[in-house]
Amino acid sequence: MPINRRTLMAGAAGLALTGGAATACGTNTGRGGGGSGRPRLSQWYHQYGEAGTRQAVGRYAAAYKGADVRVEWRPGNYEQQSSAALLTDSGPDVLEVSGPTLDQIHSGQIVDLTDVIADVKGDFGQAVLAPKTYDGRVWGVPQLVDTQVLYYRKSLLQAAGVRPPRTLDELVDAAGRLTTAKVKGLFLGNDGGAGVLGGTPLHAAGLSLVTAGGAVGFDDPAAARTLGKFHRLYADKSLLLGAPTDWADPSAFVQGLTAMQWSGLWALPQIKRAHGDDFGVLPFPPDGPAGRPAVPVGAWSAAVSARSGHRDAARAFVKWLWVERTDLQEDFALSYGFHIPARTSLAARADRLRKGPAAEIVRFTTDHGFPAQPLLWTPPSQTTYQDALNRIIKGGADPGTELKAAVRKAEAELRRVRKGS
Repeated sequence: MPINRRTLMAGAAGLALTGGAATACGTNTGRGGGGSGRPRLSQWYHQYGEAGTRQAVGRYAAAYKGADVRVEWRPGNYEQQSSAALLTDSGPDVLEVSGPTLDQIHSGQIVDLTDVIADVKGDFGQAVLAPKTYDGRVWGVPQLVDTQVLYYRKSLLQAAGVRPPRTLDELVDAAGRLTTAKVKGLFLGNDGGAGVLGGTPLHAAGLSLVTAGGAVGFDDPAAARTLGKFHRLYADKSLLLGAPTDWADPSAFVQGLTAMQWSGLWALPQIKRAHGDDFGVLPFPPDGPAGRPAVPVGAWSAAVSARSGHRDAARAFVKWLWVERTDLQEDFALSYGFHIPARTSLAARADRLRKGPAAEIVRFTTDHGFPAQPLLWTPPSQTTYQDALNRIIKGGADPGTELKAAVRKAEAELRRVRKGS
């Protein structure tokens, strides 16, 4: 399957190491000059699964007059390809990144873009910009925002006498009461939720994966209390498991296999076509006295390779496309899929986001959004935490014991990461 925008929301550890050769719209490496005398730039995108996106980015590049921009469309494992390309002189000048990663920043593989974004920095939400910022400097310009929410069927909840859940306890109770012989109460993915939930339940408990000071954010009894509640969902058989498609696809919800589903904003148009007004949306509900609604946020961003022979030209192109051309930014987010423009002002004025569930999701993201993949939260930490969550949900393992072990391993990884700064 092509990597698409949804991959980002599942976390870096979810990327399959498939490799694969790349195809391109142009074969130039971006290191020479065009016949027009303009610098020639190579720009990389991962292979989106949304029709029209490839043609759109080609039009954007052709419209730029400051350089001859050649777009390369990269199938296969984009993260692996782009990370390797940043180490060579034949890689892209401008590239799309889900991070950037700390390793790329520490080793000087990408260029500081703080001044590129300076005039509009305040127009990006903290949850969007924080994973692109390190040591007070911005290393990637956000291109669009994706988020996840809880979808529920209004009619099914009304028939069962269940109100939309306002707390995690109400969600667990609702899932049980909504489960029948034909319909499950809740779908969190075919693994029971360990793959997609990530830090969302922690934020719902008032905690986090990583604190602002760079420490483990879930070394707290509240984490065990909250995560332990997911085993009840599994043990009560109120979770849909083994659906034809996983959480990122709304088919299970559309086909009536589940009364509630955790999925992405991108699923909203398909759900709207299937159910009309018979659905609602909610953030992940809070848990405990310090709890708060939680909405995970992910954003692809544009970065400039430090190995580029045209770094100034590449920075100028990034500024033109992702800072100045707000019309193209809105087009990229909403014309070939359903996403939120990275800029708060664009999200507020976009017609498709101004009413109904779409407007609610934008508000949830603004009010309750947090970075789905914090900059300091590396794949080893993610794997450790996700494995513990899987054992808690499916195996009924003791949450306190599992989290103590996960905290120790995550602390060691964070120490390693901080030494690289």
